[in-house]
Amino acid sequence: MALYSLGNTDLGVTELCFGASALGDMPDTYGYSVDEERARATVRAIFDSEVNFLDTSRNYGFGRSEERIGQVIAERGGLPEGFVLSTKLDRDMETGRFDAARVRQSVEESLKALNLDSIPLLNLHDPEHARDLSEITGEGGALDELFKLKEEGIAQAVGLAMGRLDIMEPIVRDRPFDAIVSHNRYTLLNRSADALFDYCYDSDIAVLNAAPFAGGVLAKGAASMKQITYQEATDEALAPVRAIEAICARYGIAPGAAALAFSLRDPRITSTVVGVSKPERVQQTLDWAATTIPAEMWDALGALPFDTADPEANRDYRPG
Repeated sequence: MALYSLGNTDLGVTELCFGASALGDMPDTYGYSVDEERARATVRAIFDSEVNFLDTSRNYGFGRSEERIGQVIAERGGLPEGFVLSTKLDRDMETGRFDAARVRQSVEESLKALNLDSIPLLNLHDPEHARDLSEITGEGGALDELFKLKEEGIAQAVGLAMGRLDIMEPIVRDRPFDAIVSHNRYTLLNRSADALFDYCYDSDIAVLNAAPFAGGVLAKGAASMKQITYQEATDEALAPVRAIEAICARYGIAPGAAALAFSLRDPRITSTVVGVSKPERVQQTLDWAATTIPAEMWDALGALPFDTADPEANRDYRPG
């Protein structure tokens, strides 16, 4: 795969990035468990693939995702050459505290779990769920500390990863981030992040578009998965998914391939983050990425309506 610059940094990343949240075993979010050996086997498959980019977080599975990745890093004697690992600083999951001291604690926990001395891409994660946003954005707060970590070489690049766009956009405009991670907000079903992506592209901030399958339904299908963006979905809510599936069936294309290509073809998006929870999903994702979508199919998909509201406005957030 070709490498693309991560903002204005020296890091080069592939157009695909694998997401490791499910590898931390998060049944409250995904509805299924992932044991330790399956997770490690998936990480090995990622390291052996043509993709050089993996995204995780301190709080995915309450630390299990980083720990499982770190075990594979240790058995291989370090990250593969040229590989870019992205992880995230997280609030104290019991108190919601997310001040500068918590930033230091979080990155130290990550370095230990991952068996690394530095983090290629370090993102501040989910400030909308912290106890006090001013702890993060105020002088001497978490964001100031994040940029200090870059100055100290503990992180090579820094980013912001979160959901709510009404909070995210002002923060992005106020700080010189290298990257942003947005999830579920630019898919075949939803385009709410459109303006944010425009701004980041014009400002040389790398756009990492996560969850192109809207939480999995565009990959697994409306018949078997009754959820959209990790929330139970009614038949009425699943109707747009079925409309996409009908067009894909007409052209003999897997809906997952179409959903992935929708993100990959956008020039504003540096890399698309696709969650995987077992080794065979790695190759399936690569196969979908290599799928050619006919122009007529794009015309048909482009004629479908899409949402621009926050897709997680009513989500019951569960960290496990």
